[in-house]
Amino acid sequence: MRLVLALLILSSLLACTHKGAVTSRPFSLGNLAKTDTDMVADLHLAQSLEQLRLMMAKLYRRNPNQWRDHGHRSLDSAVDFLFSLGPAQVPGPLKDYDPATMVQLAFTPGYPGDRVLAFVGGLRQMTFAAYGNRREQFWLDELDPQSLYNCARNYEVAAWKLRTLTDERGLPWLHSTELSGPEPNLSFERLFGKLIGQQDIMARIVADSTNRRIKTVVQSVASAVFLPI
Repeated sequence: MRLVLALLILSSLLACTHKGAVTSRPFSLGNLAKTDTDMVADLHLAQSLEQLRLMMAKLYRRNPNQWRDHGHRSLDSAVDFLFSLGPAQVPGPLKDYDPATMVQLAFTPGYPGDRVLAFVGGLRQMTFAAYGNRREQFWLDELDPQSLYNCARNYEVAAWKLRTLTDERGLPWLHSTELSGPEPNLSFERLFGKLIGQQDIMARIVADSTNRRIKTVVQSVASAVFLPI
């Protein structure tokens, strides 16, 4: 009953686009091989990727040197460079790094690469890993609620790093949240809030449907490390 209720709530939330128009998910024969949990997971993953894509575009707007200095024709082509890849594919400049190290590169002194690509690329790989490195789930697939929960905690750590870490001059490695001025920019905080909430909900749904327990972790984001997924 809780799973059905969660599905109905999620479907209602995702039915509205940014302009308020109501859309429906097209039917495909593949849906016949999906459980309710599979369909909810597909929606959660699609929404998370869309929010990461939006985050990347916002970071490039606030840090235009990152896409201009690394061979991209435009901001849009820089975003497409990452999000056109498959779940298990990693951009060439990051192929030797695991997702946690990718994120950390964005705050590493002397790193010569695209810090926005490293930051969002690492979060994207963590997200796919939490969903079994698949874009779609089917009834024979099995999600791990602990991985989904750990992914949410990693988003929290990444958000803290993005907001607080600075270089030797005291300047942010990547400009994002802006609290000064007449109109504070909290759009990055809102995006992270959505990402964290979605993974926590999905972790709970999977745990309830499979009768598995999640080991909760209590740690300070200031000293936290990225959890395995």
